[in-house]
Formats: sequence, structure tokens, C-alpha cells
Amino acid sequence: MNTSIANHSARAETSVLATNKVIRNTYTLLSMTLLFSAVTAGVSMALNLPHPGLLLTLGGYFGLLFATAKFRDSSLGLAFVFALTGFMGYTLGPMLNSYLSLPNGGQVVMTAMGGTGAIFLGLSAYALTTRKDFSFMGGFLMVGILVAFVAGIGAVFLEMPALSLAVSAAFVLLMAGLILYETSNIIHGGETNYIMATVTLFVAIFNLFTSLLHLLGFMGGDD
Repeated sequence: MNTSIANHSARAETSVLATNKVIRNTYTLLSMTLLFSAVTAGVSMALNLPHPGLLLTLGGYFGLLFATAKFRDSSLGLAFVFALTGFMGYTLGPMLNSYLSLPNGGQVVMTAMGGTGAIFLGLSAYALTTRKDFSFMGGFLMVGILVAFVAGIGAVFLEMPALSLAVSAAFVLLMAGLILYETSNIIHGGETNYIMATVTLFVAIFNLFTSLLHLLGFMGGDD
């Protein structure tokens, strides 16, 4: 009886230590990738590089995402994480230059950046402190992101600003939900690979920022 209780306690302690390690590694790598992405965005802005276009952006994103997932259990996975986040930073540079060229562009960018940081930190702190299980959101988020993604591509090709704004608003809500879901997933042992956890959170932050940028830019009168 006592042996069984001791074994159970040992397993529980091991599980907690493993979870804490994943959380620590995830946020460390996330900080590094956000910094690296900011550097590549800054270089892209300074050199005034053109946007690679929708097809090349999607091809690069999904190609690097697939490579990261394939090598997530090896050191090569780390290289692909930085390649992916650096590429996304590069695509962000031309977008930021476009907004900064507007009369109120600096305010729009800083507000979007501040809003993204506040939302991410607030939701992460809530999930970490309450330790609520948000795994029930998984199916809804998967379908919602797929529908919003397809609608976003349609808005680009059909040149429908109203639909594009609706997609941005939907992505703000979906990415907020994804932050809660993934953080909860790490806490409760559903995600044990810190590389994939980092990628998920990075993509959520990136899409949250660009969606807020679009919405704030529209309200600021850029469209």
C-alpha cells in the first residue's frame, strides 16, 4: 500500500518536473525566436525588401513548418524553427514599412505591438495560474482557423476589403483561443515537445499582431 502511494507520488513529481521543463524551454526558445524574427524584420525594413508575394509566402511557411515538425526531436528542428521564424520576420518587414509610411503609421504599429503583448501575457498568465484545461477548444480552433484561412485567401483574390477585415477580426479571437489552448496543453502534458509548442505560440503571436495591425490600420483610415 505504502509502496503504491510512493510510486504514484514519484510519478506525479516526475510529471510535474517534465512539464516545468517543457514550459521553461518553450518560453526560452519563444523569446529567442521573437528576437530573431524582429531582427530579420528590421533588416527587411532597412533594405526596403519587397514582399515575396502570397504564393511564395505560403510555400515558404508551410514548407518550413513541415520540416520543423519532421525534425522536431532533433537539433535540426531548432535550425528549422529559426528558419521559419526568420522567414516570417522577413515577410513582416515590407508590411511594417507600408504602415509606417502612413501619417499615423507609427502609432498604429506601436498600438498593435502593445495590444499583442498585453493579450499574450494576460492569456498566458491566466492559463498558467488557473491551470484550467482548455483542451475542449481544440476541434473548434482547428475548424475555425481553416475556415478563416480559406476566407482570407478568398478575400485577397476577390479583392473584398470587408471580408478581409472580418477575417482579421476572426483571427484575433482564434489566436487568443490558440494561446489559451496551447498553454493549457503544455501544462497538462498534452504537448511535450517544446519545439512544436514554440512554433504554435509564435504563429499565434504573429497572426495576432498582423490581424490587429490590419484592423487598427483600417480604423486609422489607411484603407
